[in-house]
Amino acid sequence: LESFRRWDSRRCAREGPSGAAEKPIAGVGMAAAEEDFPRGGLHRQSGAGKKRKSLEEDNLFGVRCDVESKKRKRKKELNPDKAKKKGKEKNAVLHTKESIEAEILSFKKLKVGTLLLGCVKEVTDYELVVGLPHGLTGYVSLTNVCDAYTKSLREQINEELAEDLTALSDLYSAGMVVRCTVSELGKTKASHHSLKLSINPKDVNKSLSPGALRAGMLLSGCVSSVEDHGYLVDIGVKATKAFLSQEKAQEYIKRRNRGLPLRVGQYLTFLLESVKNDGRIVQLSIQPADVGAAIAAEDQKWSLCNLLPGLVIRADVQKVTLHGLVLQFLSGLTGSVDFMHLDPQKVGTYRKGQKVRACVLYVQPDAKSVHLTLRPLFLQPGAVFQQPGIHGIGEVLEECSVLRYHKAVGVIFQLGDGSFAYSRKFHLSDTKLTVNPTVFKEGTNHRCRVIDQSPMEQMALVSLKKSILDAPFLRYQDIKPGQLIEGKVSSLEKYGMHVKLTDHIRGLVPRTHLADIPLKHPEKLYSVGDQVKCRVLTVNSETKKLILTRKKTLVASKLSIITQYKEAIPRRLAHGYIVCVKPFGCIVRFYNEARGLVPRQELSAQPVPSPEKAFYIGQVVKVTVLKCDPTQERLLLSMKTTEEVGTEADNTKKKKESSMHPTGKIVDVEVLAKVANGLEVSILPERTPAFLPATHLSDHLSNCRLLSERLQKGDVLSRVMCLSQTRGQIILCRKAAVMAFAEQGPLPKDVLELQVGIQMPGLVKSIMPYGVFVEFPHGLVGLAPKAAMSDKFVTNTEDHFVVGQTVIAKVTNLDEEKKRVLLTLKMSECGSAEAGYESLMLLSQYLREREFIRTLMSSRESAVVESLSQLTIGQRLELVVDRVKADGTVYFTGTQVSRLTVTASPYHQGEVRASPGQKCTAVVVFIDLLSSIVHVSLLQQLLSVNVKKLKGISQHPVVVQFMTPDVAVVSLAGTSQLLLIPVTFHLNDTFHFDSEKFSVGQTISVSLLAAGVEHHGLPLATRDPRKHRRAKRERQLSEGGEDVLPGVQHALCVGDVVNGTVKSVRATSLLIALQGGVTGFVHVSEILDQVLEGTIPTSRLQVGKAVRAKIIGGTEAKSHKFLPITHPNFSLTVPELTLRPSKLSRECAAMIQGEPLADRLKSFKRGQVLTCYVFKYNCIKQCLDVEVTPDIRGKIELLLLSPNLKNLKHPEREFRPGQALKATVIGPDSRETRLCLSLTGMCSLDEGSITLGTIKKITPHVGVTIGLPLEKTGRVGLFDLADSYCESPLEGLNPGRIVRCCVTSKNEDQLALSLRNSRLHPEMKSSVRDPEIASVRDLRKGQLLRGYIKSIGEPGVFVSLSASVSGRVQYHNVTDYFVKDHDIFLNNIPKGKLVTVKVLSVNNEQGHVELSLLPQDTKNPDLLPESLGLLPKARKPLKDAEEEVTKIRKRKRGDWECEQLPSKKLKIKKKLKNSEESDSGVEVYCREEESDTDVEQQNPSKAKFPTLQVSSTFAWDVSVNTITPVTRRQEDESSDSEEDESGDTKPKVNRRQKEAAQQQVEKELAKVEQQLMDPNRQPQSADDFDRLVLSSPNSSIVWMQYMAFHLHATEIEKAQAVGERALKTISFREEQEKLNIWVALLNLENLYGTEESLMKVFERALQYCEPLKVFNKLANIYTKSEKFKQADSLYNSMLKRFRNQSCVWLTYATFLLKQGRADCTTALLQRALKSLSQKEHVDVIAKFAQLEFRLGDTERAKAMFENTLSSYPKRTDLWSVYIDMMVKHGDQEQIRHLFERVVHLKLAPKKMKFFFKRYLEYEKKHGSEESVQAVKEKALEYVESKSSLVDS
Repeated sequence: LESFRRWDSRRCAREGPSGAAEKPIAGVGMAAAEEDFPRGGLHRQSGAGKKRKSLEEDNLFGVRCDVESKKRKRKKELNPDKAKKKGKEKNAVLHTKESIEAEILSFKKLKVGTLLLGCVKEVTDYELVVGLPHGLTGYVSLTNVCDAYTKSLREQINEELAEDLTALSDLYSAGMVVRCTVSELGKTKASHHSLKLSINPKDVNKSLSPGALRAGMLLSGCVSSVEDHGYLVDIGVKATKAFLSQEKAQEYIKRRNRGLPLRVGQYLTFLLESVKNDGRIVQLSIQPADVGAAIAAEDQKWSLCNLLPGLVIRADVQKVTLHGLVLQFLSGLTGSVDFMHLDPQKVGTYRKGQKVRACVLYVQPDAKSVHLTLRPLFLQPGAVFQQPGIHGIGEVLEECSVLRYHKAVGVIFQLGDGSFAYSRKFHLSDTKLTVNPTVFKEGTNHRCRVIDQSPMEQMALVSLKKSILDAPFLRYQDIKPGQLIEGKVSSLEKYGMHVKLTDHIRGLVPRTHLADIPLKHPEKLYSVGDQVKCRVLTVNSETKKLILTRKKTLVASKLSIITQYKEAIPRRLAHGYIVCVKPFGCIVRFYNEARGLVPRQELSAQPVPSPEKAFYIGQVVKVTVLKCDPTQERLLLSMKTTEEVGTEADNTKKKKESSMHPTGKIVDVEVLAKVANGLEVSILPERTPAFLPATHLSDHLSNCRLLSERLQKGDVLSRVMCLSQTRGQIILCRKAAVMAFAEQGPLPKDVLELQVGIQMPGLVKSIMPYGVFVEFPHGLVGLAPKAAMSDKFVTNTEDHFVVGQTVIAKVTNLDEEKKRVLLTLKMSECGSAEAGYESLMLLSQYLREREFIRTLMSSRESAVVESLSQLTIGQRLELVVDRVKADGTVYFTGTQVSRLTVTASPYHQGEVRASPGQKCTAVVVFIDLLSSIVHVSLLQQLLSVNVKKLKGISQHPVVVQFMTPDVAVVSLAGTSQLLLIPVTFHLNDTFHFDSEKFSVGQTISVSLLAAGVEHHGLPLATRDPRKHRRAKRERQLSEGGEDVLPGVQHALCVGDVVNGTVKSVRATSLLIALQGGVTGFVHVSEILDQVLEGTIPTSRLQVGKAVRAKIIGGTEAKSHKFLPITHPNFSLTVPELTLRPSKLSRECAAMIQGEPLADRLKSFKRGQVLTCYVFKYNCIKQCLDVEVTPDIRGKIELLLLSPNLKNLKHPEREFRPGQALKATVIGPDSRETRLCLSLTGMCSLDEGSITLGTIKKITPHVGVTIGLPLEKTGRVGLFDLADSYCESPLEGLNPGRIVRCCVTSKNEDQLALSLRNSRLHPEMKSSVRDPEIASVRDLRKGQLLRGYIKSIGEPGVFVSLSASVSGRVQYHNVTDYFVKDHDIFLNNIPKGKLVTVKVLSVNNEQGHVELSLLPQDTKNPDLLPESLGLLPKARKPLKDAEEEVTKIRKRKRGDWECEQLPSKKLKIKKKLKNSEESDSGVEVYCREEESDTDVEQQNPSKAKFPTLQVSSTFAWDVSVNTITPVTRRQEDESSDSEEDESGDTKPKVNRRQKEAAQQQVEKELAKVEQQLMDPNRQPQSADDFDRLVLSSPNSSIVWMQYMAFHLHATEIEKAQAVGERALKTISFREEQEKLNIWVALLNLENLYGTEESLMKVFERALQYCEPLKVFNKLANIYTKSEKFKQADSLYNSMLKRFRNQSCVWLTYATFLLKQGRADCTTALLQRALKSLSQKEHVDVIAKFAQLEFRLGDTERAKAMFENTLSSYPKRTDLWSVYIDMMVKHGDQEQIRHLFERVVHLKLAPKKMKFFFKRYLEYEKKHGSEESVQAVKEKALEYVESKSSLVDS
């Protein structure tokens, strides 16, 4: 921030200090001749004795003074005593005088009791570091906070406090402004100043009494206790109780305290809202609005005795001095403002009598002085300061410009980035001599170093001392473990040696580290003052402890330095020292307390019988890292002599790779190779090697084997999770259950993070006779004993599970000391209450994986694999019996199943007796993708067409047709409808008795749980749960994981208050262990009174915590139903408890018993907002299951979870179990068992509303069916999918995709929707290429429109222009070709093709529209391809053809031919008549074949063929269809002529006729030569072009015209050959010309070639041309040809290759915005800012904002400009661009508001003149005379203000 810049210094210099006459000020940059901006300033006449000083440059820290003031100052300096005496006589009241230098607070001026305003700089465990005015720093100890906090400390020491004490870091944060008082002044042991402060209210407010308290006062205090309805606050006034209510604290807690309640000891700045009982009772308010507006008033009776820092006052400027201001406030009090605390925006504008707002900075009661500040930050009480961290402490600043030198105070510097720094006088030099002021002249540069930050002045504190500039470090934080440092020995003690590094930093070398070997007499080796070199062992910046070592081996070591466990990479060598020797080995310590174990067997290559005798503590050893677990801080080492396998670079690479891919991260991988037990893969895009075991490929073992077999090198697998890291190798996992669990939250890394009752998916690691070991992520392993493996009796453990299988395990017991975990795999413990939905989800996952495998197989080149992937279950095949085996199995062959094994079992043959060669029809019942076997059935029941339509949720009997371990294919009884059902209910459900297994032909009952769940048209169902599972509970809670609580008899009643211990913590409930073995249940809604949204109430409680609860009801142990209090079995119920404080403190009603659930659900009103708690996300139903109360459940549809589409992609990640949500009630569901809720408010489906929907069905040529909230459906037609139609409008739309849609019309049955951007974002005003057409009346004649082919019939071709408007194209308006058979249209114009039509006529009454598809009307290629060989229609009339033929024959035959002309005409007429009858459409150019070749050669121009008239401008975006074929009818006609002439006798020609003919030939030759010499003549043949390129070989235009000539003749290869010739011919210096040819070739390949050929040309072009230009050209080609996917991919490649080029980011942003993908540009801008240099950021943001203005969202663009201008307010170029954009896209009110902001900026006069001109021009164009005059007045006011400022 700097003040006004230098006025017109040149003019001042030219006039001199004593100018003769006052002239109008020219520095404001306003010309006098301009009528709009009259001259400003005062025109004074010069007097004889008047002098005018030259103008000085203003700055932030100085004010102007005239020559007389300077002279007075000099006189006072020469005679200070006299001046001082005189000053006292004039003004005895003021303590701040103009003659005295600036008064800056220093340590010497402080006294105990001085009140100051400070800012917290740092918070440690034991003290607060507080920044004071003028760079001072003080410390507040733990006991000087408040009495209540000190009392809590004492209670904790005496172990009387049950809960842990709140740490200082939880109460205070950096930037907090506090009032403090000096409690102690002293010196440290190192003779440094020690300043101790106190913020205790009794010390700060000790001058206040109860009678002095007034309402409206702004005081500070600390929370002393937390009450039920608020807080008691200690304000330091005896006999006064201050209370803060919850209501008044709620806003502060939410905005300033991160939603956490206030705690004891927390500092508050509050307003006295009311004072009662003579000040003994005070009501407080800490609402930010009340505190921020508080101003100290006179009626509050403030005086110099009780004035407090931090008070905001209204004051009058009494005097303006050289170094600040003197203010008068509160009826006679006087205070001073130093130069560092003036408002930076108003420096130089202060004048006597001006009214200002100020804040009390510090008060010195003894000296009776008050110091104020005018900085805006202090004028908002309660605000939090930002730490001035632009330049870090220790940073050396090379060029610091002196802004102002203050005698006896210091120097203010201005840094390069515009910020300021301050150096005290004693920091200007190492010597204590007087500083020479001439060295620090304004503008001189100096080298400084930042030594601290001053938050009060928001500037850095610097030093110019050479010792500080050369110091290697200034703080303990700058020292790193393992660093080499030098220092001086300061003292020798028994425990070690003290080393002085700097004046403020000292370190200790322990006695054991004085040398490699123990020293008995260290004083013989070291003496005080010795310079020593040490290495840092540990450093603690908080406690300021530095431990060093002088061991020579460690100091001189060149091996790796291990300072943390993650740096201990296997095979790395390092030096360490032994700290412990045990029989089992040695413990070796490195730097920063990192240590590891060297086992006994690794101590040496030879056995070491007794380590205690071989090694000693302190011994330096060289070790090799064997294994390291950073998470558990375990390190295994070896002292054996081994070679280091990996280099340091390899180790660094492995370390980086491991840190880049932590456990739980989801990545994409590419298969590198297949090995015996898995796949070697590389993680994309870093190409990090990893291993994916075969058993980790899927939750289903059958799919694991299939994927392992079918995957090949180069295949890419998406969504693979990093499971663990073993020996430096990353192990991956693709099991969906494990990945879903990892996405829900952080994975447990240690046994200590596990809880009893938690359920986790894992992998079977090994199977033992006594149980199963299960492995989890991060390498955790647990044991499921044999008794806990299954609900069934386990005879053999290997019969139940296999290694690698996915299981769900529940933790039953933890041994934290031995790190052991006991698990259970029983389905009764780990299963879900909704077994049917869970089994259906497993089946869906199994089928999705098989579909992925089929997709992989379809891309293989193998015919067997490809045909196998194309078959589906239920498909009918025509087969031939190949052979019949002895067991009755039949094998088939067929064209559809060539090379596949097709078989039918005896059961599936039915009554058919198959014999070799017999033809039959079969239905596919299963496809074995692993063995390539197709199982079919010949049963007539399955071949019939009797298909039953299945409805929603229902049960049906089915017949099992085929069985696999994972899925069964069944048929609906009595029909041919096939279904798929799962074989297992759960991942743990793997063992079935023979009686439980399915058999083919068995009839079972299945249930359809959800309508529309299909796979390739086959519905998915689930079988009914087995009834034999006795261990399964009869009824579970909705959590599914709750234990069945035993019903223990008790004597508890509703309303009893009991004490208990938390037994188990779940997401939505707690189990409380009560006395007598009774277990109580607490629902999540009964824990807190007020729950903040997003929090998890159950997370506040831990197992073992003692709680106090009240009984509110009881539930039956088995059914979990609430029983009435009078029920006889109430004593056996599970007590329902509450922990809510409000219910514990007063009587609360018991839970409602006996009322029907439906009635309780109806009690919730529609639109009511309530708090619910997340249970889980149901993937099958696609809804979020929530709980409201213990007995009220709810669901939230996926579409009602969030308005943001990104949050709906993975809802299971966004919502954590137990999380509190604020939801809106919609009503009960259809079954009246649950509430339907919404997180997006009340959902509206009225016309014009915008909502989210899920694509349910895609109908080709019709549109999309979309499922809407509230179980509604809507339909989107083809014309409502986008604002711009495309050839494949349904491409990219897949079932299940969530889209944003707009309701266009509403009917009873269905809604009409639209996906157009213009509907979804009407505020964006995006361009609409294809507008909506509601009716025929919207059309007009001659209009060009686009539509889709609807049908082709006898009347013509019908084109749909919208959902309700269609038009007809008559056949003669379809093509330029002659078409006899209309079937050609049917075969070559597909239905749904996108075409451009021209409206020929519109009949509004009948609703008929006539259209045209002719190329001359639509400017598009013909619909019919040239490859059909159709003849064009005639273009010339018959008469013109006859005249042309006559001229030709006259020219060739001479006079004798004229006599035969009538007979020739008849033939020509006949030919033309035939031609006309055939309506071939051929352009007729008749020519007779001449036998005389000379004449033919002499007249080449007259023998014309249809050729291309190429101009200098042409388009490459034409297709082959636009090329007109060259028709050659000459041969036929010439042959006819010869036959006619053969019968006639040749007449004699006289001499005159011969001469005339010769002359005619010569004239024709001369005419041809003249045409060839014409420079404007267009080439007509290949020879013409060859001559042209010879004359201009370097002209790319000529070469491209040559290529276009061949293209119009459909000679693609010749055009390519011409392009290659051009590249060889054009000089290498003509880079642009060569680039044009490359672009032409790229266009050619894009239109007529393949993608592969295009890429080849593209790669060649990159080698010869500038790559960026080639990339841009190809991207434009893709965009123009509407290949948007290829363009997008190319742009992404450009971003990777040219990430440092801003133009690439802008081009891609333009592309995205034109495609309507405005939401992607925000992420693109963030990527651009990370890639581009800092200096380009502002310009790039501005250009992105311009693009948003033109193509995207104007509101987003304005926000971008506003954010940028807030950081760079002086950038006039940004303001100018912003104004331009607003003028084009904004309204007048916004534009005027912007101009008002600009003209009030503090800019240079010339820049202000520019903006005033623009403002005036705008008002002249868009405003009125009054607005124009207003702008002129503002300009005049600005000029006068500048003139008056200069004069003053």
